[in-house]
Amino acid sequence: MSEAARRKETAALASIVASACLTLGKFLTGLLSGSLALLSEAGHSLLDTGATTLTYFAVRAADKPADEEHHYGHGKIEAVSALVETGLLFALSILVLFFAVRRLMRGGVAIEANWPAFAVLIVSIAVDLVRWRSLAAIAAQTKSDALAADALHFSSDLVSSTLVLIGLIAARFGHPEGDAVAAIGVAMFIAIAGYRLGQRTISTLVDTAPEGMSGRIRAVVEGLPGVEGVDQLRLRPTGAQVVGDIAISVARTLPLERVGAIKDSVAAAISADLPEASVTVNVNPKALDDETVLEKVLLISAMHRLPVHHVTVQGVGAGKSVSLDVELDGRMRLGEAHDVASALERAIRAELGPTIEVETHIEPLAIEELAGHDAGPQPRDEIACMLARRAGEDTALRDVHNVRVRQTLAGLVVNYHCRVDPGLTVDQVHEEVDKLDHKIRADFPAIARVVGHAEPLGRGLESASS
Repeated sequence: MSEAARRKETAALASIVASACLTLGKFLTGLLSGSLALLSEAGHSLLDTGATTLTYFAVRAADKPADEEHHYGHGKIEAVSALVETGLLFALSILVLFFAVRRLMRGGVAIEANWPAFAVLIVSIAVDLVRWRSLAAIAAQTKSDALAADALHFSSDLVSSTLVLIGLIAARFGHPEGDAVAAIGVAMFIAIAGYRLGQRTISTLVDTAPEGMSGRIRAVVEGLPGVEGVDQLRLRPTGAQVVGDIAISVARTLPLERVGAIKDSVAAAISADLPEASVTVNVNPKALDDETVLEKVLLISAMHRLPVHHVTVQGVGAGKSVSLDVELDGRMRLGEAHDVASALERAIRAELGPTIEVETHIEPLAIEELAGHDAGPQPRDEIACMLARRAGEDTALRDVHNVRVRQTLAGLVVNYHCRVDPGLTVDQVHEEVDKLDHKIRADFPAIARVVGHAEPLGRGLESASS
């Protein structure tokens, strides 16, 4: 059992004992004095005893974990308990009001305002004050509807006991009707307590979002990097927790890893600001106004799971033309490959507009894994020397190193690293690497593939290749 659950159960048990003792004392002194107001208070306290007993069982049941039938836990059992208490409060209020009005109309009832009655009321006021403050504090800390209802009971007892005390004082000084007037006051306060409790309980049962929490969460989430907006936010109280879900919009061009990181940051920010809230984060991809044509084409290709390259965007008069290479399985029949490429063209045209011109060039995609082994030191050294010499002739490539040569069924595969001026553009570096590629393949016709990895001069090894 958690510490919060233990505190709630202890508080509920203490309330049962306090209510039972006060009920007995008020009932006995009410009979001895003939005070309707005091007997009404005894009935109020009797109701409180039953309510606090119900509260005890409610807080025990509410702390059970979620199961197959109650996916959000059992927290609303406390709200149901509080709703029952609301009905009992209204019923008692009507009953007390009825007898008080009847006594006022009939009159002639002798009230013996003796010292036991005063003593019971003074003790009752003291106990009510202590229990009200204690229960209110625990209810606020544990977010317990049932204990909040109990605190409300004791606060109304405090006021109504004070009214009864005033009524008895009036009767002691020759105004017996003061007792009935005090009973009417008790009835009114019981009704007010029932109304306040009912309002809060119904709000919980109909899933009214806690006041101000939605705006607070929106303010936290909308300020996070990567979040383009909050599309939907739903919250519902359930016991000590507030559960719900939030849908945020993010740029649709973001990679999945970045989207996952944004979701995690949203959940962490909500939890840090509102520990009692458990919110599920959903993501909606959104097309931003600053998306480029290239970004849109690459996104659509990725959605179709088709590798593309050499995307070229041209302005043709008032329109645009997009051309790209799409890689398909080289063993695929042309008719099937053409259908795949045409579907991609239609998707791009649907995104960019019907006036856009879209052309695809189909290239074979190498899907077979080549079995290979090191070609040996002699061919590796020869190729390494030639790479270094050719690179120094008329290219911007420097310091050719880490040369590897593998023999495969398709021919030799050569991998090497080199260094270039970090101020060059990617296009410029690619052109220089491609120039060396053609030279070395002309020198060694057995080479089937050359992969050159360019690193900026003055830096350590990098992972990007050109």
